[in-house]
Amino acid sequence: MAATINQIAEAAGVSTATVDRVLNNRPGVNPATVERVRTVMQALGAASPVRGRPRSTPNYRFGFVLPASRRGFFDLIDRVVAQAAGDFRHQHITEITHRLPNQDGADFAQELAKMTDLDGIAVLAPDVPQVKLAINELARSGVHVVTLFSDVPGSLRETFVGADNRAAGRTAAILLGRGLPHGELGRCAMLSPPTRFAAEIDRRIGFAQVLEERFPNARLIELPDMPESEDQAYAFARQFLDPAKTAGKLHALYNVGPGSHGVSRALQEFGYDSSLGFAVHDMLEIHRTLLVANAVSYVLQQDVHYAIMTAAKVLRLLCEEVRGALAVSNPRIEIITAENLA
Repeated sequence: MAATINQIAEAAGVSTATVDRVLNNRPGVNPATVERVRTVMQALGAASPVRGRPRSTPNYRFGFVLPASRRGFFDLIDRVVAQAAGDFRHQHITEITHRLPNQDGADFAQELAKMTDLDGIAVLAPDVPQVKLAINELARSGVHVVTLFSDVPGSLRETFVGADNRAAGRTAAILLGRGLPHGELGRCAMLSPPTRFAAEIDRRIGFAQVLEERFPNARLIELPDMPESEDQAYAFARQFLDPAKTAGKLHALYNVGPGSHGVSRALQEFGYDSSLGFAVHDMLEIHRTLLVANAVSYVLQQDVHYAIMTAAKVLRLLCEEVRGALAVSNPRIEIITAENLA
């Protein structure tokens, strides 16, 4: 009986996509890997292996790779992937979630580069050179890679799945800018962690662009060093959002990343109420609570489940070499308020 591609891949310690590339003499596979696959084929007597996996047990192994830091949105993705396990099984997909260390980006890249046994990877990673190199090496070894929610531009990833973050920042600026006072200075603060994630950088750029283009009376106060934990975010806001530090009370506030609850606590102590325009990202439970309490004005949300399932669909189509595999629609930004909160 002829060996299957799956059996060859397991014996050679590579992905089925790599075996497929070797069989079809396609570029992108390390010469040493090519030699190893061919040696295994000879050992298994697989000069003409059966294409694909046996129909009784077709399966793809896809990894969802996230930072290990316990930030709300990353945990939300983790939960949604777990909740989608039934959907994945129906599509003959085995999903594996990896939470990688992310102290400086290099540790994340080191662990990511080891995942050559997967057929495909959907990764939310910092945009640093080491991660680009890791993605490029995975791609060359035959592993399909897509970026999820935050892109790593310039790498060999095959597509990005997620909302347009530059547009998300611009949307936040439109919403908050329209609430600034007319004919006088409007003070607007933008909070952000010291980030390496392209998504957060793009949000900052989009927000600043629109304020400059459309609201000439806006004074943007950029605070790019806010800590990620709620307690530290509270202390940061107490220090830097004091009206004495912002030359008067703010009219609008945009939080690019985490820490909204800590910031809200500080704002209440400074006497702010629902008249302050406050925009945040992602429908986390704490943001739902803040919306109901009128402590937050807008939550900018994208369909996380849709994006995760789309990433898996793209990876599967790439593995099956389906034409048009990358022709997918990314999720759009939704604007959630206390009035349309489901």
